[in-house]
Amino acid sequence: MIIYHRQDYIYLLCIICSSLMLLTSIINIIYIVQRSILNKTNQYTQISMSNIYLNNRTNNSEEISQKQNDYFEETYKIFMKSSIHNYFSRIENRNLSLNYCPPIPPNLQGALRIHEVPKNFSITTNSSYHIDVQLGGFYQPINCLARHKVAIIVPYRDRWDILTHFLFHTHEILQRQQLDYRIYVCEQAFNKTFNKGIVMNGCFKEILKLEPNTHCFIMHDVDLLLTDDRNMYTCPRYPRHLSVAIDKFHFYLPYAQLVGGVLAMRREHYLLVNGYSTNYWGWGGEDDDMHARIISKNLKVERPPASIARYKMLKHTHQKLNPARMNVLRTARSRIDSDGLNNVKYKLLNTTFYHLYTHFIIDVGEQPK
Repeated sequence: MIIYHRQDYIYLLCIICSSLMLLTSIINIIYIVQRSILNKTNQYTQISMSNIYLNNRTNNSEEISQKQNDYFEETYKIFMKSSIHNYFSRIENRNLSLNYCPPIPPNLQGALRIHEVPKNFSITTNSSYHIDVQLGGFYQPINCLARHKVAIIVPYRDRWDILTHFLFHTHEILQRQQLDYRIYVCEQAFNKTFNKGIVMNGCFKEILKLEPNTHCFIMHDVDLLLTDDRNMYTCPRYPRHLSVAIDKFHFYLPYAQLVGGVLAMRREHYLLVNGYSTNYWGWGGEDDDMHARIISKNLKVERPPASIARYKMLKHTHQKLNPARMNVLRTARSRIDSDGLNNVKYKLLNTTFYHLYTHFIIDVGEQPK
């Protein structure tokens, strides 16, 4: 059985509308040619007849031509009126058939409780808990057309239980938000010094190869669980820092320049700031560098109210911070156009489509000495 998706119907409607416009153009050409032929016929008749005979024949010819012309123009007007009516009716019906999801999803629950992961839940096999999610961690609303197409980028390394809890919890929320989304888990290969910037930029590029029409990217730490589904994972007008209030920090923002944790950016903004810096080897610094990039490109950072932008941080072993991060951060603004997405070097070693996520394994190379 062939299954047609919503995009197929939209494409078919576009073809029908284009064909209608082409037919209208052809009729216009016929109309112009017909008028030209009638004019030339009149001129030929006037030149070839004698003066006396010409007067009689010209009157008859003009009457016949005028009748033909009036009939053609009347037919043309009827056709154009019908065509315009049908065209706009099709446009209206197409908009109705698109049936966009409401701006505020109707099934949001507000503040949430964090539930334990069921013992029979696995992220390597098909999940009976998320039956509407398609292969690769992909989901589209069933009864309406999503207003936002979102890629969730999760940089990951050696936190299997935390990743399991994140996927179990986050899919439920994103479905209630009626998003067209896919979750990408981007893992750095081998036991090398971690470089979040290379992982994020490499993942961004690979996502656009798979889904070139992705408009919004949300960079999401794997250890943060959203506890209020009114904090929407949609495409913001400006870069939006979503993880404003985290339980570890007593639900206060530690400092104004913070954009780490969960950050949403439009595709054009990620390109504008040249992605993440690739100069931070080890943990820390790359998120503050991103804030400097955003401000330097005359963008601003939005934040939802702390009352809904709330997260629980899952317990994990914290990595030792990179001691050189502050020295690198001092040159952040001068490196924006030369260090980042446009010069990132990586190797995509493997892509696996699990039920609940698309898994990239990325080799970031060796740390320069």
